[in-house]
Amino acid sequence: MIASIMRRSLSKFPGWRFGFGQSKSLLVNCEAGSHCASSTNGQVNFSGNLNEYSTRTYETSCATSLDNQPKDNSVSDMLVDSFGRLHTYLRISLTERCNLRCQYCMPADGVELTPNAQLLTNAEILRLANLFVSSGVNKIRLTGGEPTVRKDIEDICLGLSKLKGLETLTMTTNGITLARKLPRLKECGLTSVNISLDTLVPAKFEFMTRRKGHEKVMNSINAAVDLGYNPVKVNCVVMRGFNDDEICDFVDLTREKPINVRFIEFMPFDGNVWNVKKLVPYSEMMDRVIKHVPSIKRLQDHPTDTAKNFAIDGHQGRVSFITSMTEHFCAGCNRLRILADGNFKVCLFGPSEVSLRDPLRHGAEDDELREIIAAAVKRKKASHAGMFDLAKTANRPMIHIGG
Repeated sequence: MIASIMRRSLSKFPGWRFGFGQSKSLLVNCEAGSHCASSTNGQVNFSGNLNEYSTRTYETSCATSLDNQPKDNSVSDMLVDSFGRLHTYLRISLTERCNLRCQYCMPADGVELTPNAQLLTNAEILRLANLFVSSGVNKIRLTGGEPTVRKDIEDICLGLSKLKGLETLTMTTNGITLARKLPRLKECGLTSVNISLDTLVPAKFEFMTRRKGHEKVMNSINAAVDLGYNPVKVNCVVMRGFNDDEICDFVDLTREKPINVRFIEFMPFDGNVWNVKKLVPYSEMMDRVIKHVPSIKRLQDHPTDTAKNFAIDGHQGRVSFITSMTEHFCAGCNRLRILADGNFKVCLFGPSEVSLRDPLRHGAEDDELREIIAAAVKRKKASHAGMFDLAKTANRPMIHIGG
């Protein structure tokens, strides 16, 4: 089945370019006079010259009442921001290194890597993670770069899995080396996995990632299914003119296996030359999927979910949409990030960071670290700036931030 899907997609392979230049600045191709406004339900309404992107909700308003968020009297005030949002989900980037060079993640001229001595050690990761978990975090996701290229990944997983109060330990990976490492990672406590795959066509994969390896990623997806991970989440960044013709083919992957395909709107980061013309809005993706599988039904989402989740009659898996650009989910955000260099980031799209590594290495006690963390969390804004402002805002490349 997968082979037939790949053949169909290959026949539709368009001539597609990212249009990288030498400049490190972001370029936004949008006609003068176009503008957008964020509505009260977190939805972005386009007007001006971008009417073709106007969104339709399909009863999917992503705004979350703060009153609906889980409350736990044992949770430290360290994790609550000035808008009352409780942060129970920590993403830890283990490395800036990666064995792929995905165009939306890695700038065309590469990135300057942080020296190894300035990256968090295993012990430092575990100490910071314990600080967060003991304060109320119950989910940790390991990211990169590519987390599996870190040699002590198994030891890190084992240490994190032993933290009292941690319920979920997951990882986002490109899947290149995952198939051979996953059995041991599962033994070390990895409870779920997200695998990034943006195309079912090997030639397009090589173009996007600047490397070979499509078959290895497919093998990793199958290995995760065979090991009993349910669901196996597959992250697909949808870009017009590159892989938007494969949306329905990805949906078909969910028919026979417990795969949750997650379609992600293309987001602006430093060096990926984001362009609104490459954005395929959720409403358009949803229209295509409904025509392909009319039986698709919306599922009840948790208040802090970033994804809009759907089930399809007769399919073992599910389909989800992450609508960071056209219908942001900032009102229910419960996520915090520690980068590989030890910087703490409270918003994926915000440029503000504060170092936890430096005070840690200067002998800071836990209470001092908690004060630094709490102050940063309290400064978190109500929402991100909106896609057009984000495209003009200085931020790190995605490979530095962590997927």
